[in-house]
Amino acid sequence: MNERRSDAPDGAPNAGTSADRLREALAAHGITLPSLGVDLPSYAGALPCRQLVALGNCNLATADRLTAVLRAAARR
Repeated sequence: MNERRSDAPDGAPNAGTSADRLREALAAHGITLPSLGVDLPSYAGALPCRQLVALGNCNLATADRLTAVLRAAARR
């Protein structure tokens, strides 16, 4: 993965980096959100804290798998 950093002095990740990290974490559980990406209008803003990651749409099987993984993690 290519680390993309914002211009923030603390090196905070930008929306693209956050989306990449989320994509990798989901893939580790066999989950793919096809529409996962950067919300371009928010990414164009001047402040990194206003950038958004767009989770997008997914089918029912993916939603059920994501629910199962989150519930299992909550039980730990």
